[in-house]
Amino acid sequence: MAAMNVIVDIVGEGTEEHTLAADATYADLIRAAGYHPQEASVLVDGSPVPGDRVVDAEQVRLLRLIRGGNR
Repeated sequence: MAAMNVIVDIVGEGTEEHTLAADATYADLIRAAGYHPQEASVLVDGSPVPGDRVVDAEQVRLLRLIRGGNR
């Protein structure tokens, strides 16, 4: 299977590019960005997408839902 590159804008943290398998899901993308799928959501064109959906966008926003600790 061919790989695909996805640009991920992590809200408040910067932009990264990840290379994923063609059958990767949005949950796989969240993990590739270093987060657990329960602590972040992916937005495509401003709308959240389910984690089990196959990645079909070249550019997404990742919104962290949970941030740790007191600062």
